[in-house]
Amino acid sequence: MMNSKHGFPLKSFELINPNTLYNPRPFAYSHIAEVKHFLRILHISGQGGENQRGQLSQSFAEQTQQTFLNLKSALEAADASLLDIAVLRILVVDHSPKKHQFLIQEMQQLWKDQTFPACTLIPVPCLALPSMLIEIEATAYCI
Repeated sequence: MMNSKHGFPLKSFELINPNTLYNPRPFAYSHIAEVKHFLRILHISGQGGENQRGQLSQSFAEQTQQTFLNLKSALEAADASLLDIAVLRILVVDHSPKKHQFLIQEMQQLWKDQTFPACTLIPVPCLALPSMLIEIEATAYCI
């Protein structure tokens, strides 16, 4: 969809970080996702670190990487990408500064020079499966 006024592609949402709030970029998220123009809303169920055979690594790092691969696969199945995500909800079992830092680094790799989605990190005591260490739910808006 083109913006008729300027001829630029129209984005479905804008990610905003007002200078009246601290800079969240080092923590891999944005404060606000303002949705204006969209044709489709995708609600992606919480994706965990299971591989295609349903197996879970015991490693938080490996589960986190697989979780993002699963999220990307779900989005691709709906003809969307990580850049269409406006909001993430991340649940982490036994949250720690080390896990948080790893998660930030992974998101910085995935979003590179893009603005991060609005995001809430929720520490939890456990998830659906006993060995599950992370789950990520997403809302994406597509033109």
